[in-house]
Amino acid sequence: MTITELVSYDAALAAFDPVMGLEVHVELGTKTKMFCGCSTQLGAEPNTQTCPTCLGLPGSLPVVNAIGVESAVKIGLALNCEIAEWCRFARKNYFYPDMPKNFQTSQYDEPIAFNGYLDVQLEDGEVFRVEIERAHMEEDTGKSTHVGGATGRIHGASHSLLDYNRAGIPLIEIVTKPITGAGERAPEVARAYVAELRELIRALGVSEARMEMGQMRCDVNLSLMPKGTSVFGTRSETKNVNSLRSVERAARFEIQRHAAVLEAGGTIIQETRHFHEDDGSTTSGRVKEEAEDYRYFPEPDLVPVAPAREWVEELRGTLPELPRLRRNRLREEWGVSEHDMQSILNAGAVELIVATADAGAPSDQARKWWMGELARNANESGRALDELPISPAQVARVAALVAAGDLNDKLARQVIEGVLAGEGDPDAVVEKRGLKVVSDDGALGQAVDDAIAGNAAIAEKIRGGKVAAVGALVGAVMKATRGQADAARVKELILDRLGVTEG
Repeated sequence: MTITELVSYDAALAAFDPVMGLEVHVELGTKTKMFCGCSTQLGAEPNTQTCPTCLGLPGSLPVVNAIGVESAVKIGLALNCEIAEWCRFARKNYFYPDMPKNFQTSQYDEPIAFNGYLDVQLEDGEVFRVEIERAHMEEDTGKSTHVGGATGRIHGASHSLLDYNRAGIPLIEIVTKPITGAGERAPEVARAYVAELRELIRALGVSEARMEMGQMRCDVNLSLMPKGTSVFGTRSETKNVNSLRSVERAARFEIQRHAAVLEAGGTIIQETRHFHEDDGSTTSGRVKEEAEDYRYFPEPDLVPVAPAREWVEELRGTLPELPRLRRNRLREEWGVSEHDMQSILNAGAVELIVATADAGAPSDQARKWWMGELARNANESGRALDELPISPAQVARVAALVAAGDLNDKLARQVIEGVLAGEGDPDAVVEKRGLKVVSDDGALGQAVDDAIAGNAAIAEKIRGGKVAAVGALVGAVMKATRGQADAARVKELILDRLGVTEG
């Protein structure tokens, strides 16, 4: 049934309770693929990073990537999962052109990690616990490029191109248990969960988890229960959502779409759906298979994986501080509010501020520059903060020059502008542009005298006791010196020239 008009979000939540299931695929940052020695480096020419094993040629045999297993155990531990004492791989059988073997080597009923949870913090500080069903190891598929159509999808394309460089890259799929009880905040919970999971993955160092590059992708499963019931409805699965904002929008749209279908007397079809970034809608993909349709059976070419308990405990001891706990600690150390910390997190500035402080800058100055001038530049240029061509050490140097009195804020902004423009380190930009603060009395004296002479009426007011008027003369000197004068010293010199003591 096609629905052209959605019900309002409030109306949907008045009649139904949403149930979500989130499946997140994380591409591991290993040097080689999951079951062969082919490189995983991005950007290579199509089909140049393949071999008989990842192409599924007859007679080839897979070998498990040890770092992939280690990464899976670390992720499982960080998600408070139980780690299997014994598990094995299975063949997930289906035909699609980007799967050269006609099956995916995955895990089915025996995952390496299971029965965990992740606590996520919403914007108002509420903590919501998302329970984890499993985290299992598998391999990625190749990449299909559909050519000749208007949408880039297979429908309407004249032909398709296949690149198998990605086929076999290690993946960890993290599957939640059904998420209930979130109510109207379900889309927000979905976004917060994926955001927290991304930070956790990055903290573990097992993946960069860049969603825009496909290193982390989320499938949003959603169904609705009529109010007062406990039986889950039929679910839809919105595939490969690749941004935090889109995860939230996809969940919200599907809540409204499901409610519209059900209230119109229709039936929800169990299917996969495509998300559209331009308007936040989803459209039908294909009927969703059940697990039985994949004809899972144990992979005969791989031995079981049996992580030794001593090794698992050693890995547990290497886990970093969990991101949420670390953020709370930093928030207290920095003395910022929950709202301000959320803004820093949303801007992707936490690690940049930490690194800038580690390079010698006071944390308040590190926050000031990353969340001020640099955030503005990133927003205007359409880049993420960590994509700007300036390092935390360079920002710390700018802060040090300001603290030493060699720069004021106006000049510091010009120095940052120069660094971003590729003119060199902060000291080189200062030298090249001649931006150092002028604080020498001899150099400032003439500018001060000129300001007093050119603003006689204001000078008389100051002599008469209206000391606040000195700001106008300071401004005149700053203008004459192109903002390079030491404003505090200029004020002292003006008052001294006029014989006025500030009290």
